[in-house]
Parts: sequence; C-alpha cells; structure tokens
Amino acid sequence: MNDLLSGLARLMLRLIVIASGVVVFLCVLAAAMLLALVWGARAVWARITGQPVMPWAMKIDPRSGWSTVYRSTARWSAAPSQAQAGAAGATGAGGGASGMRGGLRPAIDVTDVQPREVR
Repeated sequence: MNDLLSGLARLMLRLIVIASGVVVFLCVLAAAMLLALVWGARAVWARITGQPVMPWAMKIDPRSGWSTVYRSTARWSAAPSQAQAGAAGATGAGGGASGMRGGLRPAIDVTDVQPREVR
C-alpha cells in the first residue's frame, strides 16, 4: 500500500511539473507570436502606405554610459575649488562638514594608526 501511494505521489508530481512546463512554453510561444503579428502588421501597413519599413532597434550609445560614469567619478574625486577651500579655512581645522571629504574625517585627525618602520 505504501509503494502504491508513493508511486502515485511521484506520478502526480511529474504530471504537475510537466504541465507547468507546458504552460510556460505556451505563454512564451504566444508572446513571440503576438510580437511577430504586430511586426508583420506594421510592415504590411508601411508597404500599403508607401513608407519605408523601419527596423525595431534599441538606440543605445555606449559612449553615453561611459560619459555618465566618467562625469560622476570626476564629481567625487575632484579637488576642492577656491570657494570651498576658503570656506574650510574660515571655519577652522575641525570645521564641520565643509572641511570633510565625503563625510570622512580629515587625515590629521586619525589616531588609531601607529606608523612603523619599513623592514
């Protein structure tokens, strides 16, 4: 009796997995067919109206991504300007957030590092 129930459980599990795989396959197939239908209708409409068929293409320029990263790096690693340096000097050595770079303490305040002799 135990073998019968375990066999039926395995059979049901296999059927459920196969059925869910078929459902996923049919959904992807339906989406691809819908996309092909829309693309074909667009091409037919372009031929009927005498317009050229424009391809569907993603207009991605790799240089734009590089320039975005390059600009953000320059913003964070740039030397302080004259106005910022003057404001830091006016507030003193421990002068609040304007004297800090990125929220870190200035290097002269570090006390937990003991310099050692290089061997």
